[in-house]
Amino acid sequence: MKIDPVAFTLFGIDVKWYGVLIAMGALLAIFFAEKLAKKKGLYDELVTDFSFFVIIFGIIGARLYYVLFEWEYYSLHKDEIFSIRNGGLAIYGGIIAGIIVAIVFSKIKKVEFWDIADIAAPGLALAQGIGRWGNFINGEAHGGVTNLPWAILVNGQRVHPTFLYESILDIGIFFFLYFYLSKNQKFKGQLFTTYMIIYGIGRFFIEGLRTDSLYIGIFRVSQLVSLLMVLVGVIVTIRNKKILKEKED
Repeated sequence: MKIDPVAFTLFGIDVKWYGVLIAMGALLAIFFAEKLAKKKGLYDELVTDFSFFVIIFGIIGARLYYVLFEWEYYSLHKDEIFSIRNGGLAIYGGIIAGIIVAIVFSKIKKVEFWDIADIAAPGLALAQGIGRWGNFINGEAHGGVTNLPWAILVNGQRVHPTFLYESILDIGIFFFLYFYLSKNQKFKGQLFTTYMIIYGIGRFFIEGLRTDSLYIGIFRVSQLVSLLMVLVGVIVTIRNKKILKEKED
């Protein structure tokens, strides 16, 4: 089924579903982050202040990451480097940029980094889950040929709906983090490191089904980053648990 990528036209400019869904995801991420920030007793404007910078630099990071690993194409089409209306945002690039922004922001505002990371994690997962439907509308981020009953039709072939697999994964992570773990949190950073571990594992396997992966040699970049994310998540979880135990002792 082919869906028109244009949601509506405003003053002669086509506004695409891809952008609409990203904006919707960002707004919901901010909403839930504000809820968690209030529970943690963080200052009222923290989420608004942080969101302004993280959205801008997150999009820039996501695009630069994608362009970097597709440089063979973009070196010949430099006029398309900043054109994101048709897709081409890599979530890992956005996450890396977001972490850098959070570190700098926490230093400037004198707020602990892990508090920012924890309140952002559930909304980040939800925004990813919503944004993946933009990939579906653009006809991208799908998998290889399959005969499974839930396959989607792309260019006349039945393929894995990997966008859907990840959307389900992301929204499931959101529900777990926001409605359960945030109420049973044991140590600082637990929400974010749990996100890193679960998302990293899920993305590793989903990436193996995709046909549009970015590569370094024979290796899929996102699978390598996923493994690194899981490793870092496990190490930080052990470290932060140890710090909590030492404080309690």
